[in-house]
Order: sequence, then structure tokens, then C-alpha cells
Amino acid sequence: MAASSSRLMQFWNHPAGPKTIHFWAPTFKWGITLANVADFWRPADRISYPQQTAVTATGLIWSRFSTQITPVNYNLLTVNAFMAVTGIYQLSRKLRLDYGEQLGLSPKIPAPKAVK
Repeated sequence: MAASSSRLMQFWNHPAGPKTIHFWAPTFKWGITLANVADFWRPADRISYPQQTAVTATGLIWSRFSTQITPVNYNLLTVNAFMAVTGIYQLSRKLRLDYGEQLGLSPKIPAPKAVK
């Protein structure tokens, strides 16, 4: 019991713990990432190049930044890595729709199956 209490106190008092903006900002940023995942089921012609470029760029830039600060903020790193990956996937869907035929690719990437 004492070990778990001690770990909880370490987490609570950590410089990037729940008493700081360094915890809550990345936690709420997961909402953007989850919204991008929800857009996997939208038609590729509804994907916006500027939006997905911004999502990808911010994910890549802030992932790098989160490894350079002290203490390393793993919550910030994880959310931005996922943001970059989802942005890259969405851009690949849009590029394949718009330019896939010229490259000899099928223009559609099948949408993921909905979980029931």
C-alpha cells in the first residue's frame, strides 16, 4: 500500500503532473487526435490538405520539442506522435484519391470497418 501511495505522490508532485498545464494541455490535445481518427470513416474527398498538413506538422514539431525539454513530457510526446501518424495517414488517403490514378494505384483506400 505504501509503495502505491508513494508512486501516486510522485506522479501528483511531478513537474509535468496533474497540478500543471504541462499535464492538462497534452491530455486535452488527445481530443484533436481522436477527432482525426474518427475522420478515418469520412470520404477521402472531404479531407482538407491545409488541415491535415497542419495536424501533421504540429505533431512532428511538438514530438521533437517534447524530447528536448526537461523533464521529458511523455504525454506530450505520445499525443503528438499519434497526431503526426493520423495526419500522415489522412494525407495519404487524400493524395491517393487525387493522384493515385496517375501513379497506377487504386484511387481508394478502403475505409476501416466500424466496430460494433
